[in-house]
Amino acid sequence: GLLSIIQRLKGSPEQELRIVLLGLDNAGKTTLLKRLASEEVSTITPTQGFNIKSVHSHGFKLNVWDIGGQRSIRPYWRKYLGSTDLLVYVIDSADQKRFEETGQELAELTEEESLMGVPLLVFANKQDLVTAAPAAEIAEGLNLHTYRDREWQIQACSALSGEGVQDGMNWISSQIMNRKK
Repeated sequence: GLLSIIQRLKGSPEQELRIVLLGLDNAGKTTLLKRLASEEVSTITPTQGFNIKSVHSHGFKLNVWDIGGQRSIRPYWRKYLGSTDLLVYVIDSADQKRFEETGQELAELTEEESLMGVPLLVFANKQDLVTAAPAAEIAEGLNLHTYRDREWQIQACSALSGEGVQDGMNWISSQIMNRKK
Protein backbone atom coordinates (compact mmCIF):
# COMPACT_ATOMS: atom_id res chain seq x y z
CA GLY A 1 0.00 0.00 0.00
CA LEU A 2 0.90 3.61 0.52
CA LEU A 3 3.46 2.84 3.24
CA SER A 4 5.56 0.60 0.97
CA ILE A 5 5.48 3.26 -1.78
CA ILE A 6 6.64 5.91 0.70
CA GLN A 7 9.40 3.61 1.98
CA ARG A 8 10.62 2.96 -1.57
CA LEU A 9 10.64 6.68 -2.33
CA LYS A 10 12.43 7.39 0.92
CA GLY A 11 14.85 4.49 0.47
CA SER A 12 14.97 1.45 2.68
CA PRO A 13 13.83 1.85 6.29
CA GLU A 14 16.57 2.74 8.72
CA GLN A 15 18.36 -0.35 10.00
CA GLU A 16 18.51 -0.71 13.78
CA LEU A 17 21.51 -2.07 15.64
CA ARG A 18 21.98 -2.97 19.28
CA ILE A 19 25.21 -1.75 20.83
CA VAL A 20 26.20 -2.61 24.39
CA LEU A 21 28.48 -0.06 26.06
CA LEU A 22 30.48 -1.55 28.93
CA GLY A 23 33.55 -0.81 31.03
CA LEU A 24 34.49 -0.29 34.66
CA ASP A 25 32.84 2.43 36.72
CA ASN A 26 34.24 5.89 36.02
CA ALA A 27 35.65 4.90 32.60
CA GLY A 28 33.49 7.51 30.84
CA LYS A 29 30.71 5.38 29.29
CA THR A 30 27.86 7.79 30.00
CA THR A 31 29.93 10.81 28.92
CA LEU A 32 30.68 8.97 25.68
CA LEU A 33 27.00 8.13 25.18
CA LYS A 34 25.95 11.73 25.80
CA ARG A 35 28.67 12.91 23.39
CA LEU A 36 27.32 10.52 20.71
CA ALA A 37 23.80 11.84 21.31
CA SER A 38 25.08 15.46 21.04
CA GLU A 39 24.00 16.16 24.62
CA GLU A 40 25.62 18.30 27.31
CA VAL A 41 28.51 16.44 29.01
CA SER A 42 29.38 18.84 31.82
CA THR A 43 27.30 17.19 34.57
CA ILE A 44 27.22 13.41 34.67
CA THR A 45 26.45 11.18 37.62
CA PRO A 46 27.45 7.51 37.94
CA THR A 47 25.03 5.16 36.22
CA GLN A 48 22.99 3.11 38.67
CA GLY A 49 21.57 0.40 36.41
CA PHE A 50 21.55 1.44 32.76
CA ASN A 51 20.80 4.17 30.21
CA ILE A 52 19.47 3.51 26.72
CA LYS A 53 19.78 6.05 23.93
CA SER A 54 19.05 5.84 20.25
CA VAL A 55 21.71 7.57 18.19
CA HIS A 56 21.37 8.11 14.45
CA SER A 57 24.61 7.62 12.54
CA HIS A 58 25.34 7.01 8.86
CA GLY A 59 21.71 6.09 8.14
CA PHE A 60 21.47 3.65 11.03
CA LYS A 61 19.60 3.80 14.30
CA LEU A 62 21.99 2.65 16.99
CA ASN A 63 20.25 1.58 20.20
CA VAL A 64 23.05 1.99 22.73
CA TRP A 65 22.78 0.30 26.13
CA ASP A 66 25.07 1.99 28.65
CA ILE A 67 25.27 -0.32 31.66
CA GLY A 68 26.84 0.71 34.96
CA GLY A 69 30.32 -0.60 35.68
CA GLN A 70 30.35 -0.79 39.49
CA ARG A 71 31.57 -4.14 40.76
CA SER A 72 28.12 -4.95 42.18
CA ILE A 73 26.47 -4.42 38.75
CA ARG A 74 28.98 -6.31 36.56
CA PRO A 75 27.50 -9.81 37.22
CA TYR A 76 24.31 -8.53 35.55
CA TRP A 77 26.11 -7.45 32.34
CA ARG A 78 25.52 -10.89 30.84
CA LYS A 79 21.75 -10.41 31.00
CA TYR A 80 22.02 -7.56 28.48
CA LEU A 81 24.23 -9.27 25.89
CA GLY A 82 21.62 -11.14 23.82
CA SER A 83 21.14 -9.86 20.25
CA THR A 84 24.15 -7.54 20.53
CA ASP A 85 25.44 -6.34 17.15
CA LEU A 86 28.50 -4.56 18.49
CA LEU A 87 30.32 -4.34 21.82
CA VAL A 88 31.86 -1.01 22.81
CA TYR A 89 34.20 -1.27 25.78
CA VAL A 90 35.43 1.93 27.45
CA ILE A 91 38.68 2.14 29.40
CA ASP A 92 39.95 4.97 31.56
CA SER A 93 43.41 5.31 30.00
CA ALA A 94 44.66 7.31 32.99
CA ASP A 95 43.63 4.76 35.66
CA GLN A 96 46.55 2.39 35.22
CA LYS A 97 45.96 0.76 38.62
CA ARG A 98 42.79 -0.79 37.17
CA PHE A 99 44.16 -2.02 33.82
CA GLU A 100 44.42 -5.60 35.06
CA GLU A 101 40.86 -5.54 36.40
CA THR A 102 39.41 -4.03 33.21
CA GLY A 103 41.39 -6.50 31.09
CA GLN A 104 40.00 -9.41 33.09
CA GLU A 105 36.41 -8.13 32.68
CA LEU A 106 36.89 -7.68 28.92
CA ALA A 107 38.43 -11.15 28.53
CA GLU A 108 35.48 -12.72 30.36
CA LEU A 109 33.00 -10.78 28.24
CA THR A 110 34.53 -11.86 24.95
CA GLU A 111 34.20 -15.50 26.07
CA GLU A 112 30.42 -15.10 26.44
CA GLU A 113 28.59 -17.27 23.92
CA SER A 114 26.15 -14.48 23.04
CA LEU A 115 29.09 -12.27 22.00
CA MET A 116 30.89 -14.82 19.81
CA GLY A 117 32.06 -13.06 16.65
CA VAL A 118 30.55 -9.72 17.71
CA PRO A 119 32.83 -6.82 16.64
CA LEU A 120 34.58 -5.02 19.51
CA LEU A 121 35.45 -1.34 19.69
CA VAL A 122 37.62 -0.35 22.64
CA PHE A 123 37.61 3.35 23.42
CA ALA A 124 40.85 4.26 25.23
CA ASN A 125 39.16 7.22 26.92
CA LYS A 126 40.53 10.21 28.83
CA GLN A 127 43.43 10.74 26.43
CA ASP A 128 43.21 14.44 27.35
CA LEU A 129 44.80 13.61 30.73
CA VAL A 130 48.59 13.77 31.08
CA THR A 131 48.72 10.37 32.82
CA ALA A 132 46.82 8.56 30.03
CA ALA A 133 48.50 5.49 28.56
CA PRO A 134 48.63 5.44 24.73
CA ALA A 135 46.02 3.29 22.96
CA ALA A 136 48.70 0.98 21.49
CA GLU A 137 50.04 0.24 24.98
CA ILE A 138 46.51 -0.52 26.23
CA ALA A 139 45.83 -2.80 23.25
CA GLU A 140 49.02 -4.69 24.08
CA GLY A 141 48.08 -4.98 27.77
CA LEU A 142 44.60 -6.26 26.85
CA ASN A 143 46.11 -8.79 24.42
CA LEU A 144 43.72 -7.57 21.72
CA HIS A 145 46.02 -9.07 19.09
CA THR A 146 44.96 -12.53 20.34
CA TYR A 147 41.28 -11.90 19.48
CA ARG A 148 40.91 -13.98 16.33
CA ASP A 149 37.14 -14.65 16.46
CA ARG A 150 36.05 -11.05 15.83
CA GLU A 151 36.92 -7.73 14.25
CA TRP A 152 38.28 -5.30 16.83
CA GLN A 153 39.59 -1.78 16.97
CA ILE A 154 41.07 0.38 19.70
CA GLN A 155 40.40 4.09 19.44
CA ALA A 156 42.10 6.77 21.53
CA CYS A 157 39.54 9.37 22.57
CA SER A 158 38.39 11.96 25.03
CA ALA A 159 34.65 11.68 25.61
CA LEU A 160 34.83 15.05 27.34
CA SER A 161 36.29 16.97 24.38
CA GLY A 162 34.89 14.62 21.74
CA GLU A 163 38.31 14.02 20.20
CA GLY A 164 38.56 10.57 18.58
CA VAL A 165 34.87 9.73 19.19
CA GLN A 166 33.84 10.24 15.57
CA ASP A 167 36.74 8.03 14.42
CA GLY A 168 35.28 5.25 16.55
CA MET A 169 31.84 5.84 15.05
CA ASN A 170 33.34 5.67 11.56
CA TRP A 171 34.82 2.26 12.43
CA ILE A 172 31.40 1.12 13.66
CA SER A 173 29.89 2.25 10.36
CA SER A 174 32.51 0.34 8.39
CA GLN A 175 31.66 -2.79 10.41
CA ILE A 176 27.97 -2.32 9.65
CA MET A 177 28.67 -1.88 5.93
CA ASN A 178 30.89 -4.98 5.85
CA ARG A 179 28.17 -7.08 7.47
CA LYS A 180 25.60 -5.96 4.91
CA LYS A 181 27.75 -7.27 2.04
